[in-house]
Amino acid sequence: MLGRRSLYWRMVLLVAGFCLCMIAVTDYAAQRVDSYLAHLPESTLRELRGYAADAASALDQGVDALNAWRDQHAELSPEILVVVDAALQALPGQPLSDEQRNMLTFLRSYMAPMSMRGGGRQVIYVPMQGRDESLVLRLPESLTPWAVRPLLNALVLYLMPALLSLLFCALLYMLLISPLERLRRQANAMRANPLETLLPAELAGRRDELGELGRSLDYLTRRLRDSIGQQRQLLRDVSHELRTPLSRLRVAAESDLSQRELRERLEHEVDRMQELLDGTLEVAWLDSQPGQLQLEAVDLNALWEVLREDALFESGWAPERISAELPDDCRVQGHLNGLSQALENVLRNAIRHSPDNGLVQMRAQREGANWLLCLADQGPGVEEAQLEQIFRPFSRLNSARPGDGGFGLGLAIAERQIRLQGGRIWARNGHPGLQLWFSLRAV
Repeated sequence: MLGRRSLYWRMVLLVAGFCLCMIAVTDYAAQRVDSYLAHLPESTLRELRGYAADAASALDQGVDALNAWRDQHAELSPEILVVVDAALQALPGQPLSDEQRNMLTFLRSYMAPMSMRGGGRQVIYVPMQGRDESLVLRLPESLTPWAVRPLLNALVLYLMPALLSLLFCALLYMLLISPLERLRRQANAMRANPLETLLPAELAGRRDELGELGRSLDYLTRRLRDSIGQQRQLLRDVSHELRTPLSRLRVAAESDLSQRELRERLEHEVDRMQELLDGTLEVAWLDSQPGQLQLEAVDLNALWEVLREDALFESGWAPERISAELPDDCRVQGHLNGLSQALENVLRNAIRHSPDNGLVQMRAQREGANWLLCLADQGPGVEEAQLEQIFRPFSRLNSARPGDGGFGLGLAIAERQIRLQGGRIWARNGHPGLQLWFSLRAV
C-alpha cells in the first residue's frame, strides 16, 4: 500500500503540475502572441493614414483627380482601392466591379484586430481626417503583421517548453537524484573511514521511500560500526585473558613440579581457556543474531525447579538457601534453551557472590502484558555507576563483588539471550545484595 507520504504522490504532483503548467503557459503565450500580432503596429497605421490623406487631397481636386490617384496607386491594393462615404457606399464616379462591390460588405476598421483568414489581408477602411469619407483598400502584403509569427511560434511552442522541461528536470533532480547522490557518497565514505559517516539531517527527516532507504543505510552503518567495535573489543579482551593462563602454563613448564601437579595445573588452565573460548563464542554468536529467537510458552515454575536442582548439586548448598515465590500461572513467551541459559547464568552469578549462609530468592509479579522476574542475592551489591557495566563482556567488578571470578561473560550472555527473546534485563541494588530483574511477555 502506498503511504500518504510516499514518493509516488510527490511524483504525481510534480508530473501533473508540470503538464498543467506547460499547457497553461503555452496557451497564455499563444494568446498573447495572437493578440500582439492582430493589431497593426503604429508605423503601419501612420502609413495607412498617409494614403488616406493623399486620397483626400485628390478628392478635393475632383473625381478625375481621385481616379488618377487610384490608377497611380493600383499596385498598393490591386483587389480594391476606393473612397466611400459615411454609409460605407462608394462615391459616384468610381468604376467598381461586382466583386469589389461585394467586398464593401465585409469592411473592417484599420484599428480593429486583424485575422489570419484570407491570408491575413483584410479589406479595411481608413477614415480621412476632417471628412466623413474613408479610404477602402485591402491590407497590402508588406503591411501585414504576420511576418514574425513563425519566430514567435518557435519561441512559444519550442523554446518555452524546453525551458519548462529544464525546470522540471531540476525539480526532479532535487526530489530524487540529489538524495540518492548523498546516499551514494555516504555508502562510498563507508569504505574510507571507520563507519563514522551518518545520514544528513534533512534526509533523515523525510517520510518517503528515500527517507526510509537513508534510515536503513544509517542503521546498517551504525550496526556495522557497533559490530566491528564489539569484535575488536572481544579480540582485545580474549587476547588479554589468554595471556594469564598461558603465562601460568609457561611458568609451570619451567618449574620443578611433579608430573601429577603439572598435569593438574595443565588440566585446570585448559579448562579455564575452554570456558573462556566457549563464552566468547557464545557472546559473538548472540551479537550476530539479526532478530528474535523463535518463541514458545515456557512454564517458569517447571524451568526453575530444574535449574534449582542443578544449582544445589553444583554448589552443595542446602535446599532452603535457594527459594522461589512464583505464581502457578507464571508462563512467559520465551526460547526455552535461551531462557534456561540466561537464568542459569544469573543464578550461578548470585551463588558465586553470596556470603556464607546467604540466600538466593526468585520472585515474580504480573505487570500488564509482562511478567517481571527478580532474582536477588545477599552479597555486597554493585556501585550504582556500574549497574549497566556488569552486562558488558569481561566486566569483572571484583572489588565490589568478591568471589571466584569467572571471565565476566555470564551476565553478558544472559542480557543478549533475554534481548533476543523480546525482553529486557536490568540490575538494582537490594541493600543488601544485588537484584537482577527480567521483563518477559506473558502468555
